[in-house]
Amino acid sequence: MNTLTADDLIYGYINGIFPMADTDGSLYWYAPDPRAIIPIDTYKPARSLRPVLNQGRFEVRINTNFEQVMRHCSRPRSDDDGVWISEEIIDAYTELHQMGFAHSVETYMENRLVGGLYGVSLGGAFFGESMFYHVSDAAKVAFHYLIIILRQQQYALLDTQFINDNVRRFGAVEIPKADYLKRLKDALRQKARFTDPVVEHLFKK
Repeated sequence: MNTLTADDLIYGYINGIFPMADTDGSLYWYAPDPRAIIPIDTYKPARSLRPVLNQGRFEVRINTNFEQVMRHCSRPRSDDDGVWISEEIIDAYTELHQMGFAHSVETYMENRLVGGLYGVSLGGAFFGESMFYHVSDAAKVAFHYLIIILRQQQYALLDTQFINDNVRRFGAVEIPKADYLKRLKDALRQKARFTDPVVEHLFKK
């Protein structure tokens, strides 16, 4: 089988599929039905997160350490947690990042990377892939600023693939695959930039 490339990823995402690696490194493509999405307009930060945001406890950066975010996300969170981000996947998404289609939102404390997330941006769709944290609330703050970017740039779709307790806390819901593909098609027609000076200014507050 040919090595996974950035072009393979772009083709997959525009057709509603995405890759995950098995424990032996074998790659498989998935198209869940139902599909999990997070409505961008209805997200609200948890009450407990608001003091953290107001205090500016974390420094937020965009796209400054993409590969490292992926490597943190690739590590098992527990003994029972599987690993689906292989070296091949890291290489392909890093290539996609270098092309300007994959992005990371990162949280820092005392210049140390303590949380973040990454995903893929095509048209008006953002495909959230994974997140991690080493300090409580670090990933939640990264997600909050992801939503700021998506709202500021008028993204139409935030895909989170599978439903689980982690994405439910951010307001994730399941929709039929056919509905997802229609929303995806509409979102891909839109033009959106992942960041701009307005959003960067917000991060520096």
